[in-house]
Amino acid sequence: MHALHARLPKNFVLEERLERYADGIEASPASYAGRWAEACFPVGEAQGAEGAHGTRTRFDEVRLDMGCGKGAFTVQAAAAERNVLFVGVDSEPICIAYAAQRAVESGLDNVVFAPGLGKDVCRFFSAGELSRIYLNFPTPFPRKKEATQRLTHLDQLMRYRTVLASGGSVILKTDSYPLRGFSRTQFELAGYDLLWESDDARSERPDDPMSWYEERLGRQGATVFALEATPGPAPKRVEQTASLSLVDYLPPELDQMAYVPHGMEGTVTNLRNLRKKARMRNRGARNG
Repeated sequence: MHALHARLPKNFVLEERLERYADGIEASPASYAGRWAEACFPVGEAQGAEGAHGTRTRFDEVRLDMGCGKGAFTVQAAAAERNVLFVGVDSEPICIAYAAQRAVESGLDNVVFAPGLGKDVCRFFSAGELSRIYLNFPTPFPRKKEATQRLTHLDQLMRYRTVLASGGSVILKTDSYPLRGFSRTQFELAGYDLLWESDDARSERPDDPMSWYEERLGRQGATVFALEATPGPAPKRVEQTASLSLVDYLPPELDQMAYVPHGMEGTVTNLRNLRKKARMRNRGARNG
């Protein structure tokens, strides 16, 4: 949801930032496919150096924060679980610059960021390499023609099946009731089993790291919807049968929506106006 990004500070130079915090960026993530856990492990730890990892030679798990934004969630999660490697991927260079800065300034050695798109997961990671994929407040892309860009679209969920380890899961958090509804249909079509669903994830899991998006939207009254699912038996036939417009997943009573999902404000306003005009016409017809 890139429209939420803060205004760039004066004299911000993207290239300079990317160079300054290059230690927190993996510019060629595809070259690490199949070896992230070993290749990113801190040099010296395997010889018994004192530190968070003891005498291990690899990270216990590799997790992906897809659409990581400015990296707040990724870095917090990495700080909480030092033996897990967290890889944050985002398509916006500005986000990668900010995220890399967080990583470098945190001093953590188990978090790295890389530029990329959702469709890149099968190039960046090998089969079964990821134990978890986080989708924190992904861009909803409400229009039907944009549906394939959603990180929970059927095509994307099939890609995740390839790179997830046995027992691995995908966790979606969003302020968008419609995106949650759409995503539920996609998990089912892609053969996932639902592990957890919440209408107020922050209350149920208060200790979870908080993304930049959740913090900002929470101040605006957003509730965090969540889904967690794990791949079940692969579907015999992969076919998109769900409605692709998020409008179709809005609640019937739009006037009772206290909070409008980010990215759908204009759509909801237009629908409310159209329905109001329809009611006025109906009343006029009855009175006439």
